[in-house]
Amino acid sequence: MASTLTSKGQITIPKQIRDALNLTPGCSVDFAVNREGDVVIHKVGVRPSRKPDRFEVARGRADVKWRTDDLMALLRGEA
Repeated sequence: MASTLTSKGQITIPKQIRDALNLTPGCSVDFAVNREGDVVIHKVGVRPSRKPDRFEVARGRADVKWRTDDLMALLRGEA
């Protein structure tokens, strides 16, 4: 697997490597060079906490079971 270095010194970690290390956006990684001169990448610690998405927080919390037709009638003022 090859990756190209950008003018800013950045590379894209190939998907197979990201999957093997279970890397997700926000993960920290550590690079090292071993005795043979190979670069080794390690996943560091846990993913930093992020503010939860407002939709993730609300997902699955509705306790009223509406039928679509009933809800649309209510919203349209037909109820």
